[in-house]
Amino acid sequence: MAKAMFAAGCFWSVEETFRNVTGVSDVAVGYSGGVVADPTYEQVCSGTTGHAEVVLIEFDQRKVDYDELLEVFWDAHDPTQVNRQGADIGSQYRSAIFTFDSDQEAVARESKHGHDASGRFARPIATEITPAGPFWRAEERHQRYLAKRSGALAEKVAH
Repeated sequence: MAKAMFAAGCFWSVEETFRNVTGVSDVAVGYSGGVVADPTYEQVCSGTTGHAEVVLIEFDQRKVDYDELLEVFWDAHDPTQVNRQGADIGSQYRSAIFTFDSDQEAVARESKHGHDASGRFARPIATEITPAGPFWRAEERHQRYLAKRSGALAEKVAH
């Protein structure tokens, strides 16, 4: 299994998006890109840790390649926004690609350049591309958050 890590705003919807990609075997939400070890959600939301909300993806390269995951990433958010996605504002919501090796970095830079040059986005892409640092898994209440909420809602509606 290979790994990929992306920041594209609030990690709840990004997690669900990648869970639905054929070839993705696992997605965990967490924090990366900052300076505080093992931060809490509240610390990250304070904007003092430097971390972004991220998804760590495990995928089978025989079923989905990194290029395809990048396409999902570009489609999942507005990469032209700086330190925000929609109503979510703060550096924890920045757009970022955290690469695990030089091959991922080269593919990510080429993909970013191609999308920037394509005119697909009205503004320049603000996505940062940096080597992956430590991944700090978010609290359990944040893992599969939307799936848990929709399950609870469906159960409530059924009764």
